[in-house]
Amino acid sequence: MSLDEDTRWLEWVTKQFESIAGEDKEIDLEEFKTALKVKESFFAERFFALFDSDGSSTISLDELLKALDLLIHGNTHTHTAAFWYNVKGSSGSIDPDELRTVLKSCLRESAISLPEEKLDDLTMALFESADKDNSGSITFEELKAELETFPEVMENLTISAANWLKPPDLEQKRRQAPRYLTPAYWHNNSRKLLFLCVYACLSLLLFTGAMLQNHHGGAWYMVAKGCGQCLNFNCTFVMVLMLRRCLTWLRATWVVRVLPLDQNVLLHQIVGYAILCYTVLHTTAHVINFVKLSERTDYRLWEYLLTTRPGIGWVKGTASVTGVVLQVMICLMVLCSSTFVRRSGHFEVFYWSHLSYVWVWSLLVVHCANFWKWFVVPGLLFILEKIVGIAVSHMGGLYIVEVNLLPSKVTHLVIKRPQFFHFKPGDYIYINIPDIAKYEWHPFTISSAPEQSDTLWLHIRSMGQWTNRLFEYFRQPESPAVSPKRLATSLRNRRQLNKISAKMGENTRYCNIKCYVDGPYGTPTRQIFASEHAVLIGAGIGITPFASILQSIMYRYRRRKQNCPNCNYSWCENIKDSEMKLRKVDFIWINRDQKSFEWFVSLLTKLEMDQADEEPEGRFLEMHMYMTSALSKNDMKAIGLQMALDLLAKKEKRDSITGLRTRTQPGRPEWGKVFQKVSEEKKGKVHVFYCGSPALAKVIKAQCEHFGFNFYKENF
Repeated sequence: MSLDEDTRWLEWVTKQFESIAGEDKEIDLEEFKTALKVKESFFAERFFALFDSDGSSTISLDELLKALDLLIHGNTHTHTAAFWYNVKGSSGSIDPDELRTVLKSCLRESAISLPEEKLDDLTMALFESADKDNSGSITFEELKAELETFPEVMENLTISAANWLKPPDLEQKRRQAPRYLTPAYWHNNSRKLLFLCVYACLSLLLFTGAMLQNHHGGAWYMVAKGCGQCLNFNCTFVMVLMLRRCLTWLRATWVVRVLPLDQNVLLHQIVGYAILCYTVLHTTAHVINFVKLSERTDYRLWEYLLTTRPGIGWVKGTASVTGVVLQVMICLMVLCSSTFVRRSGHFEVFYWSHLSYVWVWSLLVVHCANFWKWFVVPGLLFILEKIVGIAVSHMGGLYIVEVNLLPSKVTHLVIKRPQFFHFKPGDYIYINIPDIAKYEWHPFTISSAPEQSDTLWLHIRSMGQWTNRLFEYFRQPESPAVSPKRLATSLRNRRQLNKISAKMGENTRYCNIKCYVDGPYGTPTRQIFASEHAVLIGAGIGITPFASILQSIMYRYRRRKQNCPNCNYSWCENIKDSEMKLRKVDFIWINRDQKSFEWFVSLLTKLEMDQADEEPEGRFLEMHMYMTSALSKNDMKAIGLQMALDLLAKKEKRDSITGLRTRTQPGRPEWGKVFQKVSEEKKGKVHVFYCGSPALAKVIKAQCEHFGFNFYKENF
């Protein structure tokens, strides 16, 4: 570091120290634990001993600075070896029992649960690798040599104190231009930005035209009429953006390359907020007009607002009354559709309040003499979509034939698929289960592949009232289950029965429950098969659309797979076709804890086994698993565990956490490095598809803009 950086770093460390230390200006063990956020006392006490050089049971500022200086400027391998050599809490060499104790604490610190037998395997894998002379113990030099065999880990190794002792890079933040002003952002969002510009210009033209036509009524009357004309357009356009069947059809045409169809939900929200703003301004302008009129006429202000006596409006003077009701209803609709309502487990509030759109449109027809002219064509399309949806949902018998309850509170529904039901990978449906809620419809992504002709899969995470009721309904012992023999009578496919019978377990329910399905509806993931290099990123239950897509990809991949008749050697022909142009697929799955990987591990295992041994351009499908609750490899507390997991994975050719061949990486992905590697592979134009939390979507989208990748996000 330069002199200026050293000075700034010292100032920052001193400031952080003062915020942690008490009035005695020293840090004790409890304050140290709180600052480092270390779960295990086992590690906290040994970290504390590294800093407490005089053994006074407290850390002074001088002790902290000296220890940090050694860690930063000293030999990383030596200090890490010293830490791990002494972390066992005794002198001398390290024996297997002591190493096992340390690794067990590492597992608890990383929130990883493994059987005792697996812990023994991890211990022996690391011990046998480090004990070069087979003496039955690990010396300091052997441990140091073992650490040097993991350069990718040691390169960025830090102690946990870095979390609160790293100064912010203020200068870099000042130099960076706002993301929305960068050329990359404008290039990657050109369709959306162009659409918004056209929308804004059209709104301005409508507003200006209406004002000029009503200039005789005064300024506020002109404003009210301008807003009214914009409301005519927006209250119709907000419906057009949610014509899901029309949008699904348009996704298969050239229009998808011109219009931002994949962002219809975002645009719907923007138009909704525009309606709220226009409504408030429209009402305010009319109230001011009514105040002026009440001064010149016999009617009072409240009569203008709340009665039909002044005779304002084309239907028996009801414009003012309907306007007040519309103002209240629109405000409630916007409020109940806010993120904090939808994401806080109260989806039903959003759902039922949004159904009031029928009353809003009905009142608008009464309120405004010209609204029906704007509404007639889109309204007919909307009604036609609803009729088709009702007809499709009631055609044929759809029954839930199997339910699997996963410990992570995910309900896996297996629905008997009717012959007429066709969908694309990644599509979603609306489902209604009368036994759960008679009138409620909820959207979920289909997690099975279209090539799987006999059943339809849904994986539903318990997050709100309806999803929790669903999970609890099937968890009860008295839930409507049927025996496999009785189920056979409702299934024409005997092969399906054999599959179901083979999977019997305590978390599986076999049933015959009526349900209704509306859809399928298209999503941005329909673009995957037109991509050359697809990067699929799922966070938590966000894997569901990619479960369907990955299965479909591998079905098509098998058609290209070639096998040698004389041996077990297999390879995949590098053939591009109209159905699939993919040359490479990277699948990234990020989960918080170990338990969440249970959702699709069996599917991913099968996909790994399906891949050919050798391919002309390398592995077609690469998987990358991340567990965010586990300590990252550059954390000193985790290095021993990660070394053991790496060694055992190489030995068994299987990950200890998931059982996959793909090694589960601890912590969060470093997106810059991940996308840099993707960029260097040169497999063609990169398209990134994401499903998960909006916060992570912003991070990934910013990286896509930096590397020039196309970004697609699931929206419901």
